[in-house]
Amino acid sequence: MLGLRCIVGNLPGGGRLLRNLQHIRFVSSSLTPQSQQVRLHRGPPQLTVRRLLSQDQNPSVRSARLKLRTRLAVTLLFGGGLMGVWYYVYSEKQQKLRQQRVKQLQQVALGQGNFSLLDHKGERRAKKDFLGSWVLLYFGFTHCPDICPDELDKLSAVVSDLDRDSSLPPVQPLFITVDPERDDVPALARYVKDFHPRLIGLTGTPEEVKDAGRDYRVYASPGPKDEDGDYIVDHTILIYLVTPDGLFLDYYNRMKNQEQIGESVRNHIKNYVTLANT
Repeated sequence: MLGLRCIVGNLPGGGRLLRNLQHIRFVSSSLTPQSQQVRLHRGPPQLTVRRLLSQDQNPSVRSARLKLRTRLAVTLLFGGGLMGVWYYVYSEKQQKLRQQRVKQLQQVALGQGNFSLLDHKGERRAKKDFLGSWVLLYFGFTHCPDICPDELDKLSAVVSDLDRDSSLPPVQPLFITVDPERDDVPALARYVKDFHPRLIGLTGTPEEVKDAGRDYRVYASPGPKDEDGDYIVDHTILIYLVTPDGLFLDYYNRMKNQEQIGESVRNHIKNYVTLANT
């Protein structure tokens, strides 16, 4: 090395070259044979040192990442457990509220009777015939100029909309007349065909019709007759929702539109608890 120093020192620029050779020797002597091989094949000494230092840090980085993943997994498991507990408590609460609602409906006098009337085909139909089905029920009369047709159109549209939802059971539309003197079986047959194809019209004797209306607290009063013997019946204008257990569950007045009624019926069907489960 001394001879090399003398030879190089006499060359032009030899001092700078000598210093570079000393630096290379210093770096080479500080590295292991394996790292020297890496340095010779992969680039300058400074870049090799940085790579070696980064390799020395990999275990700690991997450990930190592993700890982070573990914390995230524990957090997700803990959060999922809390969500599960909350959902269970919420479901239990909703179940109890629905059971209380059913018990309240059983105590309500509305719709507790067992009507027996003639349908628009002349067949005797009783309330028990509709048990097991959801029912939308409307009281009106065929000579009504506008309100009854509008309400039955709305009722029919709601039923048709619900029919398109395959997850829901069919809803049975019913129409009970409050004017049995004029609304006999043939009159109902002509009238109901203008609305939903499953709409059933019901009539009977004045006493049978009055009893059916009384069960739902329906008010009906014929007005004075004109010179042609025609008259208007003043009556309650409501659409009733009846459960498969024959219980009155909800009602909808003229202010409720088709979308509101449909959404309400849909929610009632999906959340209803039958008597068999109470």
